[in-house]
Amino acid sequence: MSSDNPGLAKAEVRLKWDPSPWNEPPNHLDIIATTYSADDPHGRPVYVVHFDSRSPDGTINMNRHSQTGQGLGYVEEMTLELDRLASSFARVVVGVVIHQNTGPKTFGDLTNAGVLVLHGYKELLKDDFAQVAGSTATTVAEFTRDTATTWTYREMVRGFDCDPVAFTAEMGAVS
Repeated sequence: MSSDNPGLAKAEVRLKWDPSPWNEPPNHLDIIATTYSADDPHGRPVYVVHFDSRSPDGTINMNRHSQTGQGLGYVEEMTLELDRLASSFARVVVGVVIHQNTGPKTFGDLTNAGVLVLHGYKELLKDDFAQVAGSTATTVAEFTRDTATTWTYREMVRGFDCDPVAFTAEMGAVS
């Protein structure tokens, strides 16, 4: 990146899916972000942000959350203020997971599901999970710090077959 492009300062991840039919249990999806230190960018996450948590410094927040998919358009949203993250962080990985409380569900079992990653008004990723249809979780984005202040984005759609807890441990591993 040139000096004219300061990199990403703030990104948003949005998630949508249609509610289950009235006679079936609700589909519950979540956006999850994991942060990694500059000392170990592919090791264990320093912390995890999901529906009932936020980053300790307030730089990664869930702004909207749905347990059913009900609503118009994107019903879940996470904001990442990358430019405010401490210099000790070098990497953030964002993913989506399907809760398995009511039996096995994959992205192929959902209707009208999708994820949108934005930098301002610019779409970095718009995906319908077709390439991970047989998975129960997927990473969608990787943000890395190139210099002390410059963050970059890389699309990282990669399916997993695990529950939310195992996913947070595996999602940042080297692919």
